[in-house]
Amino acid sequence: MSEGAPGIPVRAQVPATALQPAAKPPEAKRGICVSIDHYGKPIRLTADSPAEFLETIRGAAISWVNFGVNDLRQEGEVVANLLGFSSSLVTALLDDRFSAYEDRDTELGVKLPVVKVGGLNIEVVPLLVLAREGIVLTLHHQEKVHRVAKLARYADAFMRKIPKDAPWNDKLSLVLVRIINENNDRNFDGLRSIEEHGDRIAKLLLEPVQPTDLGLEIYQMKHALISYLDTLWASLDVVQSLRHGDAECVSDDEQVLAKFSVLANELTHQVQLTEHMSEVLASGMEVLQSIYNNQLQQLNNQLALAFTWLTILGTVILVPNTIATMFGTFQDYEGQALAWYVAGQVGATTLATFASWRFIRRVLGNVTRRRPKLVAAAAAGPK
Repeated sequence: MSEGAPGIPVRAQVPATALQPAAKPPEAKRGICVSIDHYGKPIRLTADSPAEFLETIRGAAISWVNFGVNDLRQEGEVVANLLGFSSSLVTALLDDRFSAYEDRDTELGVKLPVVKVGGLNIEVVPLLVLAREGIVLTLHHQEKVHRVAKLARYADAFMRKIPKDAPWNDKLSLVLVRIINENNDRNFDGLRSIEEHGDRIAKLLLEPVQPTDLGLEIYQMKHALISYLDTLWASLDVVQSLRHGDAECVSDDEQVLAKFSVLANELTHQVQLTEHMSEVLASGMEVLQSIYNNQLQQLNNQLALAFTWLTILGTVILVPNTIATMFGTFQDYEGQALAWYVAGQVGATTLATFASWRFIRRVLGNVTRRRPKLVAAAAAGPK
């Protein structure tokens, strides 16, 4: 080790490159293009402009372009037009709520719902899939949809399996099936999240005392299931349209069309699971309503008991006071008259108290006998 002044070591020199801050990772490009040439070799490109993909697309057998935009209606039209699609195709797909199917012979467009579940809040954002000979284009919101971009990073694996000698519409159909299947699988993850909340609500129902906001949570979960069910029906409608729409861009091969049938069966199964969860929630709400009815019955019984005792006490106090007002007090009588006065006070008070008790018992008995009929009629609803 080198030394400076006697007894003072000199610090070791650090390379200049080690003192420089680490380079920031490059920002992800907005567009990914995965192509397969006529020899079956995959080609991958990333760019911020779809125009950079045109030369690769022209020389490829099949290409898939995934592009994220900030405004589907404006930027989406520009991207689609640059890649050879009609400018009005994007607008036509966005006019529908959850899903859409647009067949224009030489080109095809579908709109798929992308479900994002956060707790019991469901957000549905659109995913546009456009197809024409040689290219499949997916358009989505850059900040809200990431599932398709993740799939595109590994797209060469399944695109390499596409037969080289297959017709162009068979190739398009196979890519469409893979994209729709990926979207459906990620949407199904949302149902698992809703199921976790359902399990928590079921645990709360087992508690002897339920929280006051349990009914609101059950309603929110029911609403989330209904919204999720709407998206499932929308996705199923798109798959059925592709399967039976007889579009030129969709394959006529039975083996390829069978893949759309498999997608439809999976969506049908998801619909059945969601409806079953909805039925379970409905039964949970009935249980909760029964618990509230029992609590209300207990409160009514306590109030009725208090009302009975107050009535009896009031009778005991009011009858002697009324007699004293009408016939005088104890100081106004002597001897035998006083004895008759006391006997009259005691007899009238006893008789009035007994009559009050009988009347209240009869009224409460009628209400108790009528309550089950009223509850059953309310549960049955209007005829």
